[in-house]
Amino acid sequence: MRNIGTCAGSTSASPSRNPAPSSDDGPRQAPAHVMVTGDTGSRPHLSADLLRWRRPGVIGVVGIDSALYGPTSIRHGIERAARAAHLMVTVHNAPAHSAAAVATGIDALREQLAEGVIVIAPLHRPDMEPVPADFPVVDAGGGLGGQVPVTAIDQRRGAARATRHLLGLGHRTVWHIAGPSSWIDATERLAGWREALEDAGREVRPPLTGDWTARSGYRLGRYLARDHDVTAVFAANDSMAIGLLRALREAGRRVPEDVSVVGFDDLPESSYTWPPLTTVRQNFAEVGTQALRMLLRRIERPLTGRVRAHFRTSATVNPKMVFRASTGRPAR
Repeated sequence: MRNIGTCAGSTSASPSRNPAPSSDDGPRQAPAHVMVTGDTGSRPHLSADLLRWRRPGVIGVVGIDSALYGPTSIRHGIERAARAAHLMVTVHNAPAHSAAAVATGIDALREQLAEGVIVIAPLHRPDMEPVPADFPVVDAGGGLGGQVPVTAIDQRRGAARATRHLLGLGHRTVWHIAGPSSWIDATERLAGWREALEDAGREVRPPLTGDWTARSGYRLGRYLARDHDVTAVFAANDSMAIGLLRALREAGRRVPEDVSVVGFDDLPESSYTWPPLTTVRQNFAEVGTQALRMLLRRIERPLTGRVRAHFRTSATVNPKMVFRASTGRPAR
């Protein structure tokens, strides 16, 4: 475990990206006090409750010890929002596989006088210890199992949109390279893919499971490339999709003429693959802003007992499709 103190004002942000052509599903209905937003591709909107926060303070972030794009980008989003609120951020990294380490991280940051904590640990944790009832905690990703307010990207909706896009191009079905089953994002994307196929009355082929890396996408792609019935693949993240693209090219399968490919994340590299990758873009900056907004409300209005239970709500950020050249109509 590493315990890293950082000043939000000095933390560098992740690279900005120009918005690519995309379509908008529109916002999901939600209670009036919950903002639901799609990804506009622009800088996050900072609400008045962030901008008016001027007292000195420290907030904590418990994150998993991982260099994966999603959790790292959410942390950067929190740090940028905290900078606007003149807050310091202290980060505590916990082992990804350890539920106890997440609880330990919350306790450690509390002892360091953090006013509240945001947890970024989007893994299934059936043995997750109860979060302290007398301390402000917000969940960015769903890893705390609904114990506290949560903000997250609608992974299932994004996966369903990716699958429907491929079906709409005329593909009979869509194969899926899934992420590790221990990750909430992976199981939600798997569920969205399956639901879209079932709703369309299409065959659901057994998913293949990778580990988020391009290497696993390449390994599974070599298997898929041998089956000429495969004309469309949805990969659960861009890294695995990039490995798949290489495997298809080495096997002589053209993209998108023979096989269409969609990823998930919109990595900065995804517009530079060949062909450029169609993918699902996540607005991590907005997730960070939503999480900090919730936490500041909790700090200002401490909640306990029945009132705290009533406050357990969610803010959902809708992902968007980014259409590039890796998808097209099937050749036959």
